[in-house]
Amino acid sequence: MSAFISATGDERLTSAILSDALDEAGFRHQVVERRLAPLLPGTRAFGRAATARFVPDERDVPADPYAAAIDFVDSLQRGQLVVIATGESTASAVWGELFSAAAIGAGAVGVITDGDLRDTDRITALGFAAFSRGRRPIDYRRRLALAETATTVTIGGVSVANGDLVMADDDGVVVIPQDAEQTVLRIARLRASGESTVLAELLAGESLRSVWDRHRIL
Repeated sequence: MSAFISATGDERLTSAILSDALDEAGFRHQVVERRLAPLLPGTRAFGRAATARFVPDERDVPADPYAAAIDFVDSLQRGQLVVIATGESTASAVWGELFSAAAIGAGAVGVITDGDLRDTDRITALGFAAFSRGRRPIDYRRRLALAETATTVTIGGVSVANGDLVMADDDGVVVIPQDAEQTVLRIARLRASGESTVLAELLAGESLRSVWDRHRIL
């Protein structure tokens, strides 16, 4: 089973192709250092980052303990990809089934976090693209708090600004800075077309050397 949701409408694009395009454009440190695994292998998500940052916090607000997160999820828009930075916290999960359901209703395309998810079987059943460092069943109340949204966050050594294009798939997570996205996407689409030609020639029996010399694509 495979899922693909694209903000650009081009299903040929992958994290590897975008990484190569970023290299060619001079952006060589845009791939998250640690692989964030999809709940469902074969899932890909591509959208504009809606960023949030969780921090350790044991305080409680009994009257409305999830107010900040509710406001954040309710602010999501179509085509956005939720990007949650936790500093690789293992204190608790930061996202689950009901947040996913609300995000789907808003038109968001997925969630990426360097923290943990919970309700993972139910998120998968919803068909929501989700990538994380790990899984834990623990609620974040009195463990973590949502400190900031719509800001620049850091995940796996890469800065993600609110609105940056982000691709996640089985290979990893790639971030395209907004001021470079037109150049990077143009290069990536050209490369995707070229790789299709290269693949066909290799499968037809041409040598790797001859194909490389002709197309300069590997």
